[in-house]
Amino acid sequence: MSEILKNQYVPDIVSPPGETLQEILLERGMSQADLAGRTGRPLKTINEIVKGKASITPETAIQLEHVLGVPASFWTNRELQYREAIARSKEAESIASQTDWLKEIPYSAMAKLGWVPSSESRIEQVQHLLRFFGVASSSSWGHVWAENHAVFRQSPTFRSETGAVAAWLRKGEIEGLKIGAVEFDAAAFRQILVRIRTLTRELPQNFGEILTNECRRAGVKVVFVPELPKTCAWGATRWVSPSNALIQLSLRYKTDDHLWFTFFHEAGHILLHGKRDLFVETDILTKSEKELQADSFARDFLIPEGEYKKFIRLRSLSCAAISRFAHELGIAAGIVVGRLQHDRVLPPTHCNNLKRHFTWLSRKG
Repeated sequence: MSEILKNQYVPDIVSPPGETLQEILLERGMSQADLAGRTGRPLKTINEIVKGKASITPETAIQLEHVLGVPASFWTNRELQYREAIARSKEAESIASQTDWLKEIPYSAMAKLGWVPSSESRIEQVQHLLRFFGVASSSSWGHVWAENHAVFRQSPTFRSETGAVAAWLRKGEIEGLKIGAVEFDAAAFRQILVRIRTLTRELPQNFGEILTNECRRAGVKVVFVPELPKTCAWGATRWVSPSNALIQLSLRYKTDDHLWFTFFHEAGHILLHGKRDLFVETDILTKSEKELQADSFARDFLIPEGEYKKFIRLRSLSCAAISRFAHELGIAAGIVVGRLQHDRVLPPTHCNNLKRHFTWLSRKG
């Protein structure tokens, strides 16, 4: 008996606490009927506890303490461990039936980025993914992502996969939780966008940190998350709470014209559209009305339409002229090059030296 009290263990082969109770009764030379009489419990209840069919309630545990001298905490802990072990055993069976889910998720790519632990076990991979997505089962994941976020846009050229996009978006949410932000203020956000527009030209090494710190002061969280294979996504916007929006950037094309247009495009969604919308920017040819509105917002905010038309009408499109025009506007020259190339006013091979390129310093975590 002293060993039982001393070792309050979780055995490899989980047995119901009733087995321990039966051992003590045999040691004491006490029958189940005797225990029933001393505790005031029906004999049937005592028998069911011994067989593991009934739980030891806190009230019963106290009664056993009085009758047997074994602390009530021992019985409640033993019962808790047993019930948890049973639940985990059932969960293991459930997880084993969910391994087909792994076909939808780029687990290896996520592990390389440090988003989930590396593992060869399919069971462990499912467990890690449940924790990563914050869901209890793959069916719950399907409801949260495949159904609630059915707006995932599919590119006719690079077909995105829901699992990869969901993982990329979830990582953005996780990173967003690390950023403290005030309640969203549209007027303050517009003022910050004016300052960030100037940042495009200066582009200090820590521009990402500056961007994040500036935006959070207006209630907008900005995160940079490397894209996963088959996501084909370079930006996303959604409201992560009633008072905070999240802009997620992937640096997909790794040039400043794409980065800044995407950022201001996402900012346009925040200022122009509802809090229930989720926007994921991918390689797609057909755009919705809201996407076109966000495009116009970014285009005109960076390069006013009147100034742009005047430039292409009156000036040569040499790299030097583009640089001067960008300086007059107070923005990076690469943004002007990207706009001209997009509008097919400038060949895609011209003046690319004016664009700035980005690389990920670390792809872990």
